[in-house]
Amino acid sequence: MEKRFLTPAETAEAIARNGQRVLTQPLSRTLVLSLLAGFYIAFGAELATLVTSDAAKHLGLGVSRLLGGSVFSLGLMLVVICGAELFTGNSLLTKTALHGQLPWGKIAENWTIVIFGNLAGSLFFAWLMVQSELWQTGQVADHALTIAQAKCQLPFGVALVRGILCNWLVCLAVFMATAARDIPGKILACYMPIMAFVASGFEHSVANMYFIPTGLLLENRLGLDLPGLDWSSFFITNLVPVTLGNIIGGVVFVGFAYWFVHLKGTGAGR
Repeated sequence: MEKRFLTPAETAEAIARNGQRVLTQPLSRTLVLSLLAGFYIAFGAELATLVTSDAAKHLGLGVSRLLGGSVFSLGLMLVVICGAELFTGNSLLTKTALHGQLPWGKIAENWTIVIFGNLAGSLFFAWLMVQSELWQTGQVADHALTIAQAKCQLPFGVALVRGILCNWLVCLAVFMATAARDIPGKILACYMPIMAFVASGFEHSVANMYFIPTGLLLENRLGLDLPGLDWSSFFITNLVPVTLGNIIGGVVFVGFAYWFVHLKGTGAGR
């Protein structure tokens, strides 16, 4: 009977092996897959914006966040099952490098391409949503603006810590999805940690590449000038600390931790 899931040690080995694709994958393929990841995370983010736009008023804040996190998990499900290159999940490439199967320079090259591809995909999707005029005015547009403005006003240290906590859970979701051997298992593996990070209010750099530009584009279209909501705040106040936090959370608490526990000293794949 085929195993329904891998053990943690087997999963760590599988992730290390999967990371070797970076050595041979054409840069054009990496770029296209990173664009797709930007689109997929944006699908989950726009759905979460819609669902939570009035849920708190009728159901309470906790239930609203639970619903938002539940639908946002669609994004990682699409990334994992359909295949895409997501910057936050690619923090686990460090496990392959620590295991001696991937040069650190290749990780830097991959991260650079993927983060810009994720950004381009997210920006394009935000532009499409504004052009659709589904959120031209009204409650959903107000909610999208509120989300963007709040994210741009986070203190550096707060954004950093929320970024760490976020990608700790995202990379655990990727770890569990790798362990799962069937589609239902991968869906459940993506759902629980992603729901948890969104409901908790943690910060995801790629999701913010959609949330904040959407608010900025709506602000411009509606002729508004909201305090703290501008492109400089998006990049410097939010994206920089959140991205650094995401790297720490994924690399240290998942990538390094599971390499140390299961792969250090094994010499597998050398």
